[in-house]
Amino acid sequence: MNGRLPPLNPLRAFEATARLGSVSAAARELRVTHGAVSHQLKALEESLDTALFERGGKRMKLTAAGALLLPAVTQAFSGIAAATAQMQRPATRGSLSITCVPALLSFWIVPRLSSFTDQYPDLTLKLAASNDPRHLHSSDVDVCVLYGDGNWPDAWTRLWSNLQLFPVASPTLLNSRPLRSMRDLEDHVLLHGDTDGREWNTWLAAADGADIPRHRQHFMGDARFSTEAALQGQGVALGDTITAAKLIAEGELLVPFDLSVPANDAFYVACRQEMRAAPIVRVFIDWLFASLEADRLPEPSTLGRTLLRSKAGGRT
Repeated sequence: MNGRLPPLNPLRAFEATARLGSVSAAARELRVTHGAVSHQLKALEESLDTALFERGGKRMKLTAAGALLLPAVTQAFSGIAAATAQMQRPATRGSLSITCVPALLSFWIVPRLSSFTDQYPDLTLKLAASNDPRHLHSSDVDVCVLYGDGNWPDAWTRLWSNLQLFPVASPTLLNSRPLRSMRDLEDHVLLHGDTDGREWNTWLAAADGADIPRHRQHFMGDARFSTEAALQGQGVALGDTITAAKLIAEGELLVPFDLSVPANDAFYVACRQEMRAAPIVRVFIDWLFASLEADRLPEPSTLGRTLLRSKAGGRT
């Protein structure tokens, strides 16, 4: 052959015929006619100037030359198939840098990290607690999970989850200082997960409690800290249907009022436009959405003692 490789299609016909033992079976697998396979086998034998099959009998038998060629051809096709499959499979090796809303990172993502690791053991996550959208334009950050209005120009953005807000407190606190009515809030510390109190303002307005005196309150700038303070019995915080759901389900936090209000903002997944197509970014985002659906908990139940209704007359 003087170093020249035989043509590819005849080699495919040869491998299939040798493996299946008949021209007809090879033709069915390759989705060509019986005559086409016969023609390709003849062309291969002519190019090699040697017979590859013993003609006659029901099953095609390899000659000594055919038996010598078959393992090399089989190995070559197997290698091509493996390489093609690897090219088509998302690359899940490397490091992925993520910033995430602190409360969501602590109370939702971290408890589920083993699920991600089991699926993608060769992918290392670099997680940072932050709700700063400026990270969207940093080359050091691949994906951001943000709490906001979703309006971040020049970035790919997708809504991950809306939220409902409602007061939460520890069982220890409520056992020592019950919340049986709205007026009982006067005796409690209000824990704010923001810096301006607008979320508590929204809830109190819906509960006809905007005029309740607020003798003691702390502004913590992030729901992670207000939730942690509530867990420690330091006061009453606003929980949400995502980050507080597991704590409520396990009895670590209680819901004293049967009233929730839509949060001012929502959770979004966002990244730079050019990063969206990166396989490791894609698998993390897909995991986030799949996990949300798989682990969605029922709406938190209240203590059943205090029923409030919004001004609109319906329970939110």
